[in-house]
This record gives sequence, C-alpha cells and structure tokens, in this order.
Amino acid sequence: MTRAEGVRLLDVAEGAVLVEYPDAPEEEANRRAVAAARSLVARPPAGFLDAVPGARTLLVDFEPQRLSRARLAERLRRSFPGTEGAGEPRRLLELPVFYDTDPRFGPDLADLASGAGLSPPEFARRHASAEYNVAFLGFAPGFPYLTGLPAELHAPRLSTPRTRVPSGSVGIGGQYTGIYPGETPGGWKLIGRAPVRLFDALRDPPALLLPGDRVRFRAIGRGEFERISRIPKTSAADSPPPLAPSRPLFRLATPGVLTSVQGAPRRGWGIYGVPPGGAMDPEALGHGNTLLGNPRLAAALELTLVGPDLEVLSDAVVALSRGADRAAVNGRSVEAGIVFEVRAGDSLKIGPLRSAARAYLCVGGGLEEALRPQPPRRLGSGDVVSSSGLPARREDTHQGGHAAGASGEAVIRVLPGPQRERFEPEGRAIFLGSPFRISASSDRRGIRLEGPAIANRESPDILPEGTPLGAVQVPRDGQPIILGPDRPVTGGYAKIAAVIAADFPRLARALPGTVVRFAQVTLAEALAAQL
Repeated sequence: MTRAEGVRLLDVAEGAVLVEYPDAPEEEANRRAVAAARSLVARPPAGFLDAVPGARTLLVDFEPQRLSRARLAERLRRSFPGTEGAGEPRRLLELPVFYDTDPRFGPDLADLASGAGLSPPEFARRHASAEYNVAFLGFAPGFPYLTGLPAELHAPRLSTPRTRVPSGSVGIGGQYTGIYPGETPGGWKLIGRAPVRLFDALRDPPALLLPGDRVRFRAIGRGEFERISRIPKTSAADSPPPLAPSRPLFRLATPGVLTSVQGAPRRGWGIYGVPPGGAMDPEALGHGNTLLGNPRLAAALELTLVGPDLEVLSDAVVALSRGADRAAVNGRSVEAGIVFEVRAGDSLKIGPLRSAARAYLCVGGGLEEALRPQPPRRLGSGDVVSSSGLPARREDTHQGGHAAGASGEAVIRVLPGPQRERFEPEGRAIFLGSPFRISASSDRRGIRLEGPAIANRESPDILPEGTPLGAVQVPRDGQPIILGPDRPVTGGYAKIAAVIAADFPRLARALPGTVVRFAQVTLAEALAAQL
C-alpha cells in the first residue's frame, strides 16, 4: 500500500491499483476520482491501460513492466487536490421519462410510493424534481449510477433480479437511480422508461452520460413517450467507417454453447462501462495463432464446452488450439494442433470439448473485429464472421501435444483482496483451506464456484468500485465468483482475493466440476510468475 498526500494506492492485482481518497467525503472523493481518470486518459503515461472511477475510488490498470507503482503514485500525487480536467465544465442534460405504474413501464412504482407514504404521481414528481450527478458508469456499457436521489425515495434492490429489464428502464437501487441502456437482467426497482439511447459504440464518446455530468429528468406522458420512441436513433452520419478489406468466412449453422470472436483485450473504454473482453485463455489462443504465423492474440473464434457447426464461405487456412479434440471437415476427422485447409462449401463441425472448457479456431491472418470496442456479444445461428483481410502465413509445425484443461485438483494462486479484512477469520480460513468446484453456470462474466459458504463480518455490499480481471467477489450466498474479461467494470460486492494473471488461463480451461484450492502469494511472487 502506498500513501501520498491524501491519496492511497492499494494493490489489487499485478497490473491494477485501487486509488482511494480516505480523508475526503464521498462526493468529493468521487469528483477527484473522475478528474484523475480524465487526466490519465487525456495524457496517459507509458504503460497506462485504463481508469475506472467508482463511488469514491479509482481503479487504474497498467503494465507493471512499463509503469512502476512509484511513478504512478507520483503522477496521482501531483494531481492532488485538483487534477487536469477538474475545471472542465460539467454538462447538464435533461432526459424525458414516462413514469407509470403499468408493468411495462414502472412495475415497482406503486409499491415504492406506498412504502414511502406517497402517491405514485408524487413519488414520480419528487424523482423528477431532483438534480443528479453521474458518479460513474458500470454494470453494463453506458449504465449511469446517479447520486442525488432524495432520501425518502431510497429503496433496496430486488431480492431476486428480473431476467429481463427493457431498454431505457429507470430504476432505483439503494441510494442510486439509473437507466438501463439495453435489455439485460437487473435487480433495481423500476419506476418508468426513458426513450433515449444511452450507448452507441459508433458515437464519440459512445456513452450519452459521462462521469461528472449533471442530469435532470422531465416527466412526459405516454403519447410523447411513444412519439419519441418512434424517432430513428441513428442516421447516415452514425454509419461506421469502411473496414479494411475482408471477406465472409464462416456462417454459424449452430452456435455451440457460447461462441464469440475474441482476441486481445481492448482497453480504454472502462470509463464508459465497457469491459475489456479478450480471450479467456490467451495461452490457448496464442498456441493456435502461432501455428499460423499470426500475432499471438489475433482474433479467433472462442469455443466453450461445445463447439459450433460452421458453413465455410471462403477458402482459408485454419488451426484448432488444444482442447478442441472432436472436429471434422465434411465428416473427416481433424486434429487440434495442426494446420489444415478448408474450402468454400465445406462443413466444419466442432463437437464437445472434452479436455478443456475452451478452445480456439484460428484463421490465417486472423478474424475481423469491430473497429471500436463493443458490449459483450455471443454469436447465434446464421451469424457470419469474416477474415481480417490480412495475409496468412502458414507454419508447418505440429503442436498437438500441448497440455489441455485442468484435471483432478488445481491449486490457484491469489493475492489478498481489497476487502479481505471484512471477512470473518474463519471465512478467510475457509477460502484458503477448502476445496471448491467450478460451476456449470460459469461464463465469460465470471467463473462461479460451489463450496462452503464464506462468512462475512457484515453485509457483503460495498460502495461500487472498479473490478480487475480475476477479482474474487463474495455475494450474499457466500459462494465466490471469479470475475472474467466480460465482467461488469464496477462491482458492489466485497472482494476477498484476486487470482494472479499467470493462473487465470488455468481456470479458463478448467471444466465444470473441476476442484480448485487457493494459495495466497505475495505481489513479488505474482509478478515473477508472469516472466
């Protein structure tokens, strides 16, 4: 831990520190975090990757081989108590909201109003009459956490989140109010709908609301809501610039369990609520790309548990990484770890992955990626993926002998988490001394574990803060979740540990049911393991 003139840096991963402002009240701490993030993004030092403001903290991701903690601390110290960008004018945006008790719009409005001793129209009036501050973005790309909610309107989240919340829903979660940018699951209580587009990857900046902005709501009727909703949200000016030459390569006949295009993580959009993404198992991706002479993290198809059935649209040179041990071209078996050719019209089928949870189908030259980072997306039946248009270079090497997924019991090394002391001593002992099993409900957002419950001294809820890859958060049920590349960029659960970078790929390839144990190491040991 490093302390410098009102700023405290807490190591939370080999390449991530949590910047705290312990002497400042929450509103001031949030302003400093937002201003520091703007400063770092505007003038990034060499080795800086991303900055994510939270309720009263700032998460900074960096390359430890290029940016030392001492230099980062000095940069943050020099920006205290003000920072470059702190004097930028704060925008005031007015957003229309249709407040209604109709279940399609505000299913919780009547109950919230009753609990507050108000009528639904009065509850809505008080919500619309306040002025809010965008403290940070998180949960989903463009999702704003707004402070300034009148105390009488505070309300706990739902005990069981909804599986579907409509885009534009205005909700209340504890002391915050916010707007869902897209259709997602969600646990906030809903009081209305805003016919606005909060996130557009083609827009600059992509988020309508930015940390530090001020927001007011304007109550509208159903007719105006329907009229605004019919207005097209895009125009010719929003069209993406032309891509580099590319060609359609595969059409998915069946998508498998979870297939997506993944390459290197795409940094710099955390402040907009966009996770970095990237391959769950960069070692396996690098293995497949090396066979083809591609850059190690060139984009490929990431396959999970069961691979897709593909219709080949163009001739290509391809390779399957380790783990994809059941694949066939036109019914003829092909091995992982070798380079082979496919022709337009071929059928490439990849069955269940038996030796690893994930594998990669790599293509000479790599696959095409969006020019700008996008919210996480899984491919579905009928989707088409294209090549990058870069030349392919074939290596005549067979690397089929590479190790596959975890089997038996895996020992995973971890660093202490930023809220470790919030857990009971027996809870910490359980975490480091008990076996856990990887749950079949794991995905790219988080690897869920099943085992003995980890006791917490108090509520597991914390003020939301930035989340690094591999952070081990413990929600109310006491079952750990290891956050993955598509994680929410901010999270509100206490974190007991963080998996070191060298061991995360082992978790990514571990099959459901694999037993894992945790061993705590020092930061120096974690950094040495990366070399």
